[in-house]
Amino acid sequence: MRVIFTCGGTGGHINPAIAVAKILRERKPNCEILFVGADDGMETKLVPREGFRLQTVTISNYLRSFKPTAICHNVQTVFTVRKALKKAKRIIEEFKPDVILGTGGYASFPMLKMGTKMGIPTALHEANAVPGLATKMVCDKVDKILVSFSESAKEYKNTDRVISVGMPVREEFIYTKRAEARAELGLGNEKLIVSAWGSLGAREMNKKIAQFMKLECEEKRYRHIHATGSFGWRWMPEYVKEQGVDLQAHPMVTMQEYIYNMPTLMAAADLIIGRAGASTLNEIAAAGTPCIIVPSPNVTNNHQEKNANVLKQRGAAVVIGENECDGKVLYEAAKELLEDEERCAKMRTALREVAVIDSAERIYNIICDLSR
Repeated sequence: MRVIFTCGGTGGHINPAIAVAKILRERKPNCEILFVGADDGMETKLVPREGFRLQTVTISNYLRSFKPTAICHNVQTVFTVRKALKKAKRIIEEFKPDVILGTGGYASFPMLKMGTKMGIPTALHEANAVPGLATKMVCDKVDKILVSFSESAKEYKNTDRVISVGMPVREEFIYTKRAEARAELGLGNEKLIVSAWGSLGAREMNKKIAQFMKLECEEKRYRHIHATGSFGWRWMPEYVKEQGVDLQAHPMVTMQEYIYNMPTLMAAADLIIGRAGASTLNEIAAAGTPCIIVPSPNVTNNHQEKNANVLKQRGAAVVIGENECDGKVLYEAAKELLEDEERCAKMRTALREVAVIDSAERIYNIICDLSR
């Protein structure tokens, strides 16, 4: 069995493919697996680290603007895509896959497009509640459309080819026990808040968290760990001091650039505050941790708000618009939720109902069926 996984751009596109590829490698040791991504994407680091072979294509995005610079960029993108399609054809002819699975990002488009044209069984996985541009361009041609949320089926014309499979997440998010995680972190009865705005950090939201921290230090109620992101780490520690917050005098509130042990922290936490990327929401759901979600307004097709609303409608998240909140609003919402044990219990139940813990297994089975 020979399988191509094609993905790129962000961890939310790459990690689901890696999760499925690991199951495939475990169940079928003789199978051949090839990843195809973009020349400059995160996949060039993540995929080889997991021991998978990677080939790349040169690809660029489309800009949704009529400015002269955007028009020039999009014209160049047309030529780039043509070259990528030619390389995709060569890769398929040489590797001879039995099936191709795309998990999102512009890098997945040429492989899925050419795969369908050459008669290779194909499937795509869309992590977000609404399809991205790459998905829209191929969804009418692929054999199976796999979605994270059952509510997403209505976004596609050919609903008979849509299968709700959830979003693969690392097993640690599913199986890490709360009591063990809290013991590992040395926590007692204090309530733990964990917050982050992504690997880079969002400047305005980090400023609001600084206000949040100031209120926390005044009341001394909660243990709070905040990840600033790489960009935020450059300026936020000084900014917090300018707000009159001395974190050294308040050890219950801490700040760091990244959180490397997120499965442990999510399991131990009483509240998560963060964005509405598909990976983040599915990790929260797998951990079953109550959450306050502030969707980023700076994303294509406003997909984060739509992702968040899926959880909100199920009672699995508190959702606050970025333009509707400041540090005080966030802090009051956090206190209200943390002091309502019954609501937190219901939210944990709702989150676990959202989570599809065998998502990678489901996708693996679909791949096997297509390969036959």
